[in-house]
Amino acid sequence: MTEHVNLAIVGGGPVGAALATALEGSGLGVAVLEARERLEARDPRAIALSQGARLILERLGAWAHLEARATPIETIHVSQRGGFGRAEFAARDMDVPALGYVVEYGDLCAALAARLAATGAQLLTGARVEAVRATGGYGVVEYRQGGEAHLLTADLVVLAEGGRGLPAHRQEVKDYGQTAVVCTVATELPHARRAYERFTPEGPMALLPLDAGYALVWTLPQAKAERILGLDDAAFLAGLQARFGERQGRFLAASARAAFPLRRVTASPEPRPRCLRIGNAAQTLHPVAGQGFNLGLRDAWKLAQLAWETPRDELGGARLAAAYRAGRRTDVRAGLAMTDLLVELFSNDHALLRLGRGAGLALLDLAPPLKTVFARKMMFGGQAW
Repeated sequence: MTEHVNLAIVGGGPVGAALATALEGSGLGVAVLEARERLEARDPRAIALSQGARLILERLGAWAHLEARATPIETIHVSQRGGFGRAEFAARDMDVPALGYVVEYGDLCAALAARLAATGAQLLTGARVEAVRATGGYGVVEYRQGGEAHLLTADLVVLAEGGRGLPAHRQEVKDYGQTAVVCTVATELPHARRAYERFTPEGPMALLPLDAGYALVWTLPQAKAERILGLDDAAFLAGLQARFGERQGRFLAASARAAFPLRRVTASPEPRPRCLRIGNAAQTLHPVAGQGFNLGLRDAWKLAQLAWETPRDELGGARLAAAYRAGRRTDVRAGLAMTDLLVELFSNDHALLRLGRGAGLALLDLAPPLKTVFARKMMFGGQAW
């Protein structure tokens, strides 16, 4: 069985669904292939959405499905354990309603799935993609659905499935030797819409306001993460208290913990014609500063803009691919470099570096123009000023 569409999007997660939704009304035939039977996510992670991501989600019509479940971040407090210096960012100083928003990953998936269902795009669930290739005139997606083999041809094939099922032809992998332990925690003091980024020699620790509590992302060396996961609630909370401090009073409770190994993965440009990668299929970042999904969402938005503007007979051509890569190069490189620098600079206990980090944080806090530039790049991407 063979069908043809203008765009075949492999992956119905948030980035793939955002791309398909952004193409609503373009007149292009769009198919989304998703291995899961339903667009649901049972994932314990929380996602930090930047102010720029909110604007894109509003344009997609997805924010209305998500707003009631999103917790605004009005202040971000950045500090390092065992050293002086701190910086604080406030939404009121940046003239924005919030610096960002925290949502559960499952709620984000549900909001974009609801919009995707209303677009008229062809959604193929339970479609396990086995191969992607190209001929002279179109891309080819080979997949199995319900035990039967199928072929789907497309002018352009977009890989948005995270790169796990269809790894890149060539990719650069940096293993940080760290694991993110995630859960939700309750604190003695209300969060007042304040987030924390706390750097420790073992790795960064983030507390993100979510509903009445916090979503915790605690980065640790792999061996220590395994020990932390084995602790009961009381011992876990005591260890967390010792490393975070008393800014939120006592930690009172914690949900079940989950862990995710951390690597930076960057895919080389696709050698196959009529094929592009976006989101985690193109680049996977360390979660410090919460830039991963925001970067992928901007990938989807840029590609959709180009697809709207490109004549249909040039949709899978080299010109669109070159324009997309050029349009995303600065933002992606900045995101990769910034997160990598933060991990390398702060994940150690070197005395001189600790002193320099403290001085840098203090300088940032005392220089409003510099702080504004940094905050705008976090909110709107590497090309923002």
